[in-house]
Amino acid sequence: MVVAAGCLVPNAWLPPLPNDKFLHFACFGALAALALPLAAGRAQGALLLTALLLASWLIECLQQLLPDRTFCWRDMAANAAGIGLAGAVGLLYSLL
Repeated sequence: MVVAAGCLVPNAWLPPLPNDKFLHFACFGALAALALPLAAGRAQGALLLTALLLASWLIECLQQLLPDRTFCWRDMAANAAGIGLAGAVGLLYSLL
């Protein structure tokens, strides 16, 4: 909820951010890391990560409805990178 709310408020409500893309990477990576233990197996984990990626895409699309926000492919790339890194770490951890 916090990540979605942060992504869906007008820019004027947010403090100036030095690196917006790192924030996207860190937030979606953390969400993925928190969600992975809920998965019972690799297939469920992959489905969960895919659902999180879809949710990040939906959030980016919803930003079009806000007056000073737009869809940004670089934000999507940062979201996907965070989710992918958390998924890779989770996979490596499960192999140990």
